[in-house]
Amino acid sequence: MDGPAAVLWDMDGTLVDSEKLWDVALYEAASWLGGDLTTEQRASLVGSNMDTTTRFLLSVAGREVTPEAVGEVAQWIRERTATLFADELPWRPGAREALAAISSAGIPCALVTSTERALTELALNTIGREFFTVTVCGDEVGGLNKPHPEPYLRAARLLDLDPESCVAVEDSPVGTESAVAAGCTVLVVPNDVPVEPGVRRTFRSSLVGLDARAVAEIASARER
Repeated sequence: MDGPAAVLWDMDGTLVDSEKLWDVALYEAASWLGGDLTTEQRASLVGSNMDTTTRFLLSVAGREVTPEAVGEVAQWIRERTATLFADELPWRPGAREALAAISSAGIPCALVTSTERALTELALNTIGREFFTVTVCGDEVGGLNKPHPEPYLRAARLLDLDPESCVAVEDSPVGTESAVAAGCTVLVVPNDVPVEPGVRRTFRSSLVGLDARAVAEIASARER
């Protein structure tokens, strides 16, 4: 069975359960700004990049959204999240085994995340840099973050592949929209927020048991 040309992995909420750590940083940042972040508001930020998140928090707190304020809050969040990412991150169920199985089968893998490079490097201490041919981070796409297709298009360009030949693995609506818009077939494993069914989307409840044959079946479903 022919497999995908590559598997493009989201990070937060897909490979590692780091969204729970982002929860800590974002709720604390909202409080630091003098505001309150509701559960629904936090859910709307899943998969978003730092600029979008910072601007939203300033608005929620009733603060003026200026470049200076955005920079100050972003730095506060970076520093707080770095302390949380410094320890080993918890894996999502089956994620470590799935990543190892697909990589060992010779299928190229890319990491495509909205998290900035410095924090991604901390996360890779847990995940393992050796699994990825390329990594694309949230501060490397010229502001064209998920749900824009550019993160996945960039990963495909770096791999010298057609994104339509790749399977993306995502957990959020924002990330799924990005991968679909890029032309990828998407394996959706929802975590903190639901993802609506749609074109080129296959759903699983977890990554347990995912291997090269399973992703080949997902890739071939595009043709059916």
